[in-house]
Amino acid sequence: MDTTTAAFDPVATPIRPSATATCRAVGALLARDLTVLRKQPSNFIARTVVQPLMLLFVLGYVTPKITPGHGSGTQAADEATTLLAGMLAMVVLFQGIFAVAMPLVQEFGYTREIDDRVLSPIPVGLVAFAKVLAGALQGLLAAVVVFPLAEFVPSARPDLHLHWAVLLTLAPIAALMCSSLGLFLGTALDPRSVTALFAIMLTPLLYLGCTLYPWSTLDQIRWVQALSLANPLTYVSEGFRASVTPAPHLSLYVVYPALIGFTALLLWQGMHHFQRRVVT
Repeated sequence: MDTTTAAFDPVATPIRPSATATCRAVGALLARDLTVLRKQPSNFIARTVVQPLMLLFVLGYVTPKITPGHGSGTQAADEATTLLAGMLAMVVLFQGIFAVAMPLVQEFGYTREIDDRVLSPIPVGLVAFAKVLAGALQGLLAAVVVFPLAEFVPSARPDLHLHWAVLLTLAPIAALMCSSLGLFLGTALDPRSVTALFAIMLTPLLYLGCTLYPWSTLDQIRWVQALSLANPLTYVSEGFRASVTPAPHLSLYVVYPALIGFTALLLWQGMHHFQRRVVT
C-alpha cells in the first residue's frame, strides 16, 4: 500500500496570517514608530511647538500690542479664538506631512529602508496604513500640546466652548485625513523635487485653508470662498472651530462628509502608490 503523501507547496497554498497575527504585526509597526518618537522627541517638538508658538506670539501678542484699539477687549479675544482653531489645524497638518511623507521619501530612497517594513507578515497595504495611524496619533498628541500655547501666549485669552462630542469624533478623522495626505504626497511625488513641491503646496494649503480667518468672512470674495472649499484643510479648520469655539463655522453636515471623503480618497490613492513603489 502506497503511503506517500503529497509535498506541501507554499506557492500553490499560500498561508494567510490570522486576524490576531495581523493586529499584532500592525501594533508592532506602530510601537516601532512611537518608540522612535519617544527616543528622538526633538523633531516632534520642533514641528509641534515652534511654528504655532511664533504665529501665536506675532499675531496674538505682538500685533494687538502695537495696533491701537486691539490690545485688549472683545476684538483681541475674538482674534485669539480664531487663531486657536487655525493652530490646531496647522499642527495636525504638519504632523501628517512631516511624520509620514518625509520619512517615506527617505525610506524609498537608494537605501530602500522600506523593505524592512514590507517583510512584515501582513499585506503591503496594511504597512502603509500603519504609517498613517502612527502619523494620526502624533497629530492628535500635537493638538493637545497647542491648547496651553493658545491659552497663555496671546494677549487676550480665547473664548473656549468645548463641544466634546464634536471634538472627540472630528479630531481623529482630521488627523487621519492629514496623515493620508502625507502618505499620498510621500509616495506620489518625485523624491528629487519633493522639497520644492512641498514648499509650493504647503503655502496655499495653509493660507487658503481658513486657518487665520473663518470661512464665512470670505463672503466678500466669492471666488476665493469657493476655491477654499477644494482645500481639505478648510474642513479641518472649520471643524476645530466648531468643536472648541463659539465662532461661526461651516455646517457640520458639510464638514464631516468632506473630511471622510478626502480621507478615503487620499488613503486609497496613497496605498495604491505605496504598493506600486514597493513592487518596483
